[in-house]
Amino acid sequence: MPKPLLHRYPTPQGITAFSTTRHGGVGSGTYGEFNITDYCGDAPQAVAANLLALAEALQLPPARIVLPHQTHGTVVRQVAEDFFALSPTTRTMLLEGVDALITAEPQVCIGVSTADCIPVLLYHPHRRVAAAIHAGWRGTLQRICQQTIAQLHTAFHIDPTELHAIIGPGISVDHFEVGQEVYDQFANAGFDLTETAVWHDKWHLDLPGINRQQLIEAGIAAAHIQASGICTFAHPDDYFSARRLGIASGRIFTAIVMS
Repeated sequence: MPKPLLHRYPTPQGITAFSTTRHGGVGSGTYGEFNITDYCGDAPQAVAANLLALAEALQLPPARIVLPHQTHGTVVRQVAEDFFALSPTTRTMLLEGVDALITAEPQVCIGVSTADCIPVLLYHPHRRVAAAIHAGWRGTLQRICQQTIAQLHTAFHIDPTELHAIIGPGISVDHFEVGQEVYDQFANAGFDLTETAVWHDKWHLDLPGINRQQLIEAGIAAAHIQASGICTFAHPDDYFSARRLGIASGRIFTAIVMS
């Protein structure tokens, strides 16, 4: 059984948050070694073996690890206990086109897959409510973090000022070059880019920074936001980067589980 090497984040007792790395699995090539996302072209047997290994590391049944099929949209899906009574086909259908998950269930690992996009985790340290968000540039533009926070308030009456956030590995401003049309979309959508955009022959956007701004605007205290500071583009040996490895490559799984 492979043993995945996880990048773990400091969290209160009873909450586990992590990002997978490329180490400790059975994959090969651009999928090597550790990928559990079965939407990116990896060998099914490698994905299954790695998923089992992660389940063992978390001491959870594999079915309690929930990973949506993301499409750079803003659909937020709540995972309740009755989700697990559904057939595998129905569960897969409900996770199609979903870019954020929220849950208040214990022993359920919710997460998102990324390979340069920005993964964001949210949790309430006492109420045991959590979220996992996939924030690529399109989702960031559509303010998916703020939409997820609004869903947490609607579903669980969570005060955003009591939330904590984790910004996982993703592409940094140094390497995220965009066209003028992308910059203009952010500017026209009302984003303050004075500290999150840099001109180097072309525009570079600070996606982690823009999402951090969104979290603060939504009410989360800056002191309650921790960022991994890991640039996937700069560290492709340890973290998957689609811009370095191509789309046909593995994905990082950034997730949270509550006991």
